[in-house]
Order: sequence, then C-alpha cells, then structure tokens
Amino acid sequence: MGRIVKTRGEGVTKYYWYPGEKADWIRAAVAVGAGLVVLALVALFTHSGLWASVLGTSVTAAVAGLNFGRRDARALRDLPDIASARKAAIVDTGRAMWRAMVKGCGAAGAAVLVANMSSRGFVADWLLPLVPAVVGALAHQAGMIAERMSEDAAARKQAVEATPLRARAAEPTSNAA
Repeated sequence: MGRIVKTRGEGVTKYYWYPGEKADWIRAAVAVGAGLVVLALVALFTHSGLWASVLGTSVTAAVAGLNFGRRDARALRDLPDIASARKAAIVDTGRAMWRAMVKGCGAAGAAVLVANMSSRGFVADWLLPLVPAVVGALAHQAGMIAERMSEDAAARKQAVEATPLRARAAEPTSNAA
C-alpha cells in the first residue's frame, strides 16, 4: 500500500492511500505509454486500426507482463513461513490477487478492443484478439525467469567471492577440447 503525505498547515497532515507502490504505478505508466507510442506509430505508417491496436496492446501487455513477472518472482522469494506469519502470507496473497486481476482485465480489455476493430474474418475475429494476452503471459514468464536468473547470478558471485583465493587456484580446470 502506498501513501502520499501532504502538509496542509501547521500541525495538519493529510494522508492519501492508494493500492501499490509509486514505482509500480510508474512502471504501469511506462507500459501504457509504450503501447500508445507503438499504436500511434503503427497507425501512422499502416493506416490500419486493427494492426495498431494488436501491436499497441501487445507491447503494453509485454512490458506489464515483464514487470508483473519480476514482481511475482520477488514475492515468491520473500514469502514467509505461512505457519508462523499468517498475516504476511495474506498480504502477499492479496497483492498477487491484485496483479492477477489487473492482468486478466487488461487481457480482456485488449481482446475486446481488437475484436471491435473494423476488419472481419477468422484471423481478425478469433486469433488477433488473443495475441496481447499470449504476449503478456509469455512476458510474465520471461520476467520471472529473468528475476530468478539475476538472483542466481548474484548468489554465484557471492559464493565465488567467499571462496578463498588458494582454494580457487587449487581447483582443477576443464580444458578438454
């Protein structure tokens, strides 16, 4: 939960609460902005509302999916022992539920937008509305993998730095070609 603190006068402070953190809202704005830029560029160059909406919503879904995937991976890493910290587990579950709801509504909204474009046919009516949701889901998985790989790389680096220099020099190296 984020909050904005504004001082209204001497001894008077107003608190405004909003779901999520400021950094998450900035990432969401970047995702929407990137999609709008792609939508405008594709519409300008192709004069096709269908392709502009498919590509614009797909870019938004990809950027948001990467952000959600990285956030979900961090939440899974930080998930406490449920038996000893039920409140923290409930908070983490609530945040995951919020992200899932946003992803689902975003995918449904993109599908409705693409399906209501003027082109008709099997591809335009049945396949293209699914593209943003598929792109978003794949980007979510890519975000989770990228976050996990960066954590693993940091752990390996820390393990190498903790190993004494003499032990590293004594280890056999594989130069088989």
